[in-house]
Amino acid sequence: MRQILIILFLLRFTLTSFAQIPEGYYSTANDLSGEQLKSALHEIIKDHKEFPYTSSSTDTWDILKETDKDTANPENVILFYSGWSVNAAQEYNNNTGWSREHIWAKSHGDFGTTMGAGTDVHHLQPADITVNSARNNKDFDNGGEIYVDGDGITECRTDNDSWEARDKVKGDIARMLFYMAVRYEGEGDEPDLELVDEVNTYDLNETGKGYHGKLSTLLQWHLQDPVDSFEINRNDVVYSYQENRNPFIDHPEYVDLIWNGLTSTELINESDITIYPNPAKDYVVINLPDRNNAKGLVYNLNGKLVANFDFNLNYKFSTTDINSGIYILHIATKDQVFMSKLVISK
Repeated sequence: MRQILIILFLLRFTLTSFAQIPEGYYSTANDLSGEQLKSALHEIIKDHKEFPYTSSSTDTWDILKETDKDTANPENVILFYSGWSVNAAQEYNNNTGWSREHIWAKSHGDFGTTMGAGTDVHHLQPADITVNSARNNKDFDNGGEIYVDGDGITECRTDNDSWEARDKVKGDIARMLFYMAVRYEGEGDEPDLELVDEVNTYDLNETGKGYHGKLSTLLQWHLQDPVDSFEINRNDVVYSYQENRNPFIDHPEYVDLIWNGLTSTELINESDITIYPNPAKDYVVINLPDRNNAKGLVYNLNGKLVANFDFNLNYKFSTTDINSGIYILHIATKDQVFMSKLVISK
């Protein structure tokens, strides 16, 4: 546990320095935890500048074209669940373009597409129209069958009560839902949104309240898929429009301080994994006995992913293409995680 907290401290320091966070933006949240931290963050991010869902002036379509721009093809946007790159100008285009997905399903709080929760771009994402329909208003959880869309096979899974997104955006989903649960507390005509450790949460809705799950899975996804440079840039772009930020992208450690995320996720014991040599020169051997289908990720201290690999049991990972420096090694199995500092010295 101590090692994980040290790594999260490093992530806090390095990702904070990488993002364009205004000086003092989170000062009133310093040294707080639990409900006090949740309340302080709410005060910081509420009353954001709102934009219409669809309008002849700047609307959510316009913002999404910038937040989710394909860096390899700036005329396109990346569709969230499928990862496909499509022409941004198409928009809905008579059911042949792309749509806008509410990650916090709009029926879980009955806010629709009204200004506020219904147009908050921190949880809106470009999506394939039929993939979006297949997700519908399901809660997020692990399991189900691979979803095959008419446009191709996705990496998502679904069953009758949940949706499992592709690995690359699982942490993004978690942090968007954490944001929504803090931003919307039932003030005025806004909904009160809460995360619970259940599925079928649509049935839990009350007047003025909305629920989403599954909290334990979201905590796991938050650890398995750390903040990356695309997500950091997206937060900065949304801030340039809405004038509020997602605290859980800027400070991933806030998740644990509010929801005790680390204690809700099983960690790989240090005694169960061997990583050597460290410092490394040309390679690193990762020995994880009795574990299959593990995934390794290596991040630099700017939060940028520099390497990723899949392995079973014992794996020799080449570091010849990675420059000397300090990195974060992240190992994840289906239900466990491990993180460690990795030093490469050549």
